[in-house]
Amino acid sequence: MAKHTNTTEKGPDVVLIGAGIMSATLGVMLKELQPSITIEIYERLDSAAAESSDAWNNAGTGHSAFCELNYTPEREDGSVETAKAIKIAESFEQSKQFWAYLVEQGFLKDAPNFIRSIPHMSFVWGEDNVNYLHKRYDALQQNYLFHGMQYSEEPAQLAEWMPLVMEGRDPAQPVAATRMDIGTDVNFGALTRCLFEKLQQMDGVTMHFGYDVRDLWRSKSLGGWKIRVENLNDGKTRDVQTEFVFIGAGGGSLRLLEKSDIPESRGYGGFPVSGQWLKCTNRAVIEQHHAKVYGKASVGAPPMSVPHLDTRMIDGKQELLFGPYAGFSTKFLKSGSYLDLPKSIQLSNMAPMLMAGLHNIPLTRYLIQQVMQSPEDRLNALREYFPNAQMNDWELEIAGQRVQVIKKDEEEGGVLEFGTEVVSAADGSIAALLGASPGASTAVSIMLDLIKRCFPEQMNSADWQTKLKQMIPSYGQVLANNPELGQQLRRQTSEVLGLTTDEQTPEVTR
Repeated sequence: MAKHTNTTEKGPDVVLIGAGIMSATLGVMLKELQPSITIEIYERLDSAAAESSDAWNNAGTGHSAFCELNYTPEREDGSVETAKAIKIAESFEQSKQFWAYLVEQGFLKDAPNFIRSIPHMSFVWGEDNVNYLHKRYDALQQNYLFHGMQYSEEPAQLAEWMPLVMEGRDPAQPVAATRMDIGTDVNFGALTRCLFEKLQQMDGVTMHFGYDVRDLWRSKSLGGWKIRVENLNDGKTRDVQTEFVFIGAGGGSLRLLEKSDIPESRGYGGFPVSGQWLKCTNRAVIEQHHAKVYGKASVGAPPMSVPHLDTRMIDGKQELLFGPYAGFSTKFLKSGSYLDLPKSIQLSNMAPMLMAGLHNIPLTRYLIQQVMQSPEDRLNALREYFPNAQMNDWELEIAGQRVQVIKKDEEEGGVLEFGTEVVSAADGSIAALLGASPGASTAVSIMLDLIKRCFPEQMNSADWQTKLKQMIPSYGQVLANNPELGQQLRRQTSEVLGLTTDEQTPEVTR
């Protein structure tokens, strides 16, 4: 049983719960905007970025909507919706601008350790899917953020782009692909650890590993919040006073948000989805593939389960992954408890969760099928993207847990939201991030939105506005509507980060 000390420590201005990419991004932004601010970070594990931000636990694509087909759904009239893709592409440009600023400031010294250029490709087969991909290509060409994309239905061209995908494939099968050379691979684990390493060296910042946040409540006497933390090494707990709390604990955020009891938290639920990869162990095979090749998701599949044959750089080595294969677990974190889901169910979210379940029966059916898969089933799924794949070249790797957001809906009763959502108190004293993909890739724009909500006065000050424009030169502008600025900034950030800069003339081969 935890031993509690009654003393409340005079705490920092800000407490960040969870040592992932979101907390790291927010912490760095706040210290840049207000160097005197004091921050404490509490992480239940013994290292940063060990859950959703870890390289083996997320896609690492640098989601910019170049290849992810779930961001460009086909409408009932056959046209392709591009608004979400454009927003995500713009958000990733903001992330790159912020990282480039940190590199130039010496805050991040070695960009190649966390971001590299790698082509982003979409690949489909079957006449209907080929027609869809061509329409998607045409629709995306209307915005300059996707200029440089190439489209081909020519098997010889596709074999040059992705030999493993085309070798052994039926030559009569209709196929098509798009290719974007300015795509990236991002090791968010490495980036997160770099950010925290630098943050810890700054005055007024303290990190606490091996501490679990057990409870939090409004402080009636002092204002702000009290956080009860338990030292997992000795079982002792203590209370910490703070003015602002950010809950960036991945799948653990929902339960802590519920404990806050702010009105805005009511009605939110979570649906956990687990994941697995097939990891290639044959270096000769790994070296033949140099792209992130994304396909179409199965009916009912969550966005995090869009299949991809994925070149990654992890710990300085090129890796090749396929998946992810989805599954169901009641855990909200990879290192969590099987009681996470039951404990998250309350009177305020029971109805939305039940209604969301009724509206997503195809998802339930899909997850059951995934859980029941044999090794042969996984190999057959891989062979749709790599026809000559051999079982003994691959091993199963456990990926991270994702908790999809369930929220109240006036018409449906409850809906399952795919994406990320910031929930904050009316007074801006506490905020939590819920959800999953595209998550890490859009961390900068998500944190900008959070700061705007929670620090409105400071955000409107001349000092913060000036600093924000230094950190993110496109801040305050709709980048998607400003080709001249966007292309200039894309070239500049690519140069600083050591990325491919060429935007080729759009190319179509049919």
